[in-house]
Amino acid sequence: MRMTIALALALAACGGAASQAEDQSAIRADGRAIDGDTVSFDVRLYGADAFEKRQLCRNTDGCWPCGKAAQDYASKLLKTGSNTIRLTRKQSYGRPIGTVEIDGQDLGESMIAAGLAVPATSYLKDDPARAQRYVAAYERAEARHAGAHAGYFINPAKWRRGERLTCESRSRGRRYR
Repeated sequence: MRMTIALALALAACGGAASQAEDQSAIRADGRAIDGDTVSFDVRLYGADAFEKRQLCRNTDGCWPCGKAAQDYASKLLKTGSNTIRLTRKQSYGRPIGTVEIDGQDLGESMIAAGLAVPATSYLKDDPARAQRYVAAYERAEARHAGAHAGYFINPAKWRRGERLTCESRSRGRRYR
């Protein structure tokens, strides 16, 4: 899942503005200007794979935009409190990977618990505690029929590779890198 986060927050999460001799806080990311003195960049969530922006899920009423719901949910949560970003040394699709906490609550876990993301435990081998929390959140969402669990969905990774529900037209979703 792509998350747009202010660069100032990322620098704070990396230990503040480091001296030029310290390159430990340097990351590579695609950036864009919000205005003249504010930039943002993309961070993929560590261990959580949310539905893609154009992805649809199906429930008893038909197809619904679960990808847009995931984006809206994340956006709403990010505005509710103070955000802390912890970057890993990993990258995916050319973007840094990290965790995002909002007032101490893990955004990835919240997305999974809402039924708007699935755990990507294969990426969490070095963080088994997080993997267990994510799986438990998924099981709770599934039991409550939260979000996409109220019907049928294609795993986001499979959706990015072109799999679609019968109610989705192939031209609707473009392939994502």
